[in-house]
Amino acid sequence: MKYTNTVKGIFISRPNRFIAEVEIDGEIKICHVKNTGRCKELLINGVTVILEKNESGTRKTEYDLVAVYKGDELINIDSQAPNKVVFEWLSEGKAFDGITLIKPESRYKNSRFDFYIETENRKIFAEVKGVTLERDGVVLFPDAPTERGVKHINELTDAKENGYEAYIFFVVQMKKCKYFTPNEKTDPEFAKALRNALSRGVKVMALNCNVNERGFDICGEIEKRI
Repeated sequence: MKYTNTVKGIFISRPNRFIAEVEIDGEIKICHVKNTGRCKELLINGVTVILEKNESGTRKTEYDLVAVYKGDELINIDSQAPNKVVFEWLSEGKAFDGITLIKPESRYKNSRFDFYIETENRKIFAEVKGVTLERDGVVLFPDAPTERGVKHINELTDAKENGYEAYIFFVVQMKKCKYFTPNEKTDPEFAKALRNALSRGVKVMALNCNVNERGFDICGEIEKRI
């Protein structure tokens, strides 16, 4: 996945979850933050951030904040990007052989999963979660309690028990990491639901990514400790 026009800036502040003040070429700009999560360990005054310039001319904000440097590691925080890179990854045949259908935003009972996938003899529902929280090389999800995430996991488990294959793809939006684990301290219900799903046949994959200032893509699977 690639961005069309990116620039560097210096993060100043985040007045609310939707916008940030960023210094670009000596001028303070109000930018849209493409992640409504907390990101408080990343968006710290003075850090270097990457922004995509919006060329439409119809929006109030000229730039979208899409990535941030944590030391020398670039972390993508664009919450829309994980689904895009997973779609590319699926389309390139890197996840499943012989795919005949990839349907984004597919409904199952009371949920809308990120993908429904078919091969000649497989029917698969998949949910995608972007991971931006890192502590000492360990990556965790979620960074805030998520009732919606628990609901999705439980309904994926239901789909598995009704004859579908079910996958959760944790897209780690950085490259350097040791392993993935659920953030039990922040959301014990999510961790419990994930362990239950795993024990009942839902497949869980943690995928790290090559991230650069122009975009990122999936580069491999990392260790999980669930």
